Amino acid sequence: MKTVVIGAGLTGLVTAIRLREAGHDVTLVTKGLGGLQLGQGTLDVFGYNPDRITHPLAEIDKVSATDPSHPYAAIGSDNVRQGMEYTKGLLEGLLEGNVEENVLLPTAVGAIRPTSFIQPSMANGILKPGAKYLIAGPRELKDFYPQLIAGNLARTKLDNGGTIEARPGSFSIPARGTEVDSSGLNYARALDRPEYRKEFAAQIKPLVKEGEIVGLPGMLGLADPNAWRDLQDLIEAPIFEIPLPPPGVPGMRLNERLTSIAKEKRVKIILGSPVTGATPEDGKLASVTVASTGHDMTIAADHVVLCAGGFESGSLELDSYGVMTETVLGLPLVGTDIPEPTHGAYWGDPQPLFRVGVKVDGNMRVLDPSGKPVYNNLYAAGGILSGSIRWSEKSGEGIAVGSAYAATEAILGGNS
Repeated sequence: MKTVVIGAGLTGLVTAIRLREAGHDVTLVTKGLGGLQLGQGTLDVFGYNPDRITHPLAEIDKVSATDPSHPYAAIGSDNVRQGMEYTKGLLEGLLEGNVEENVLLPTAVGAIRPTSFIQPSMANGILKPGAKYLIAGPRELKDFYPQLIAGNLARTKLDNGGTIEARPGSFSIPARGTEVDSSGLNYARALDRPEYRKEFAAQIKPLVKEGEIVGLPGMLGLADPNAWRDLQDLIEAPIFEIPLPPPGVPGMRLNERLTSIAKEKRVKIILGSPVTGATPEDGKLASVTVASTGHDMTIAADHVVLCAGGFESGSLELDSYGVMTETVLGLPLVGTDIPEPTHGAYWGDPQPLFRVGVKVDGNMRVLDPSGKPVYNNLYAAGGILSGSIRWSEKSGEGIAVGSAYAATEAILGGNS
């Protein structure tokens, strides 16, 4: 079986790997690098609806029963559970947690956020009543503000009414040479080196008081998954990472691991090549056309899985006349009947524009306005699905992985 996967984010990579493991001839086509490295390196399943959620899987069942337009109603909690366990297995050593319960982590501004799966380097940062934190970072890193983070954390009341202690600290060490404005990526590459970790730890260790947990910027090694453990041993205190604004090193780690697995499994990856069209035949898509240097390329397909994201990746577009389109395959959209697609109240009602997307059935096949599949072998997964505001729900990765698993289950169940 030949399958074309469009998109190289979390959804596309998981879809491509699982189908390749099942024996499919998989071609992954992408116009960019995918959005994983723009994330925080965690996998959110369901964080808010609208209040903060403790048990995300139970909330998926609740939403599935009450809101048939939500992606989780089509995906179902079983696919989310199995998809997350499958993805956790792919990312063994880089991911821990479970789909049943959220934990609370600090953000780069000292707020708290719920998530389900975290990297081991973040585990010591799970917020607990009575904990004492030192939030510290190098002065040369301009995207990390220890005083802001510590001040907000110290004012935070946890769900059980408990509080935490937090204080700021800073030190000076450039990532390279004498540069005074270093990036998180430069620090991560430097911290992959044992000799630099010793210098880095020597700056932090004198700042730590007994009983404190040290919060550091999310840049504790890129290629070496144990860099943070070595640094922790050198500091002689528990440490954890706080994700920085994108691009984020923890997200890069996940992206590099999944991309490496896809290559090892012999997924054919075509980078920098947008899809320009597709050829229908007998109710199916017979091939996908891809722009490449010199001439277009036609790729035959038994199945096509659209994992190209939504507005953030350019797969959905709003023109100056208020007309919304799906830019990859020209598919019909749901939720476009919005009287005023924008509003001026920053903290107003949720923006309905971000619920726009394609509608799918339980097998993730894209449906037309009459409820019939547009093409019998066309599936969609991830951010292109209609019905949710993923960034406010903190449901993006759950939808991504759950729909990827549902689509691959449908494909393998019909053609295994």
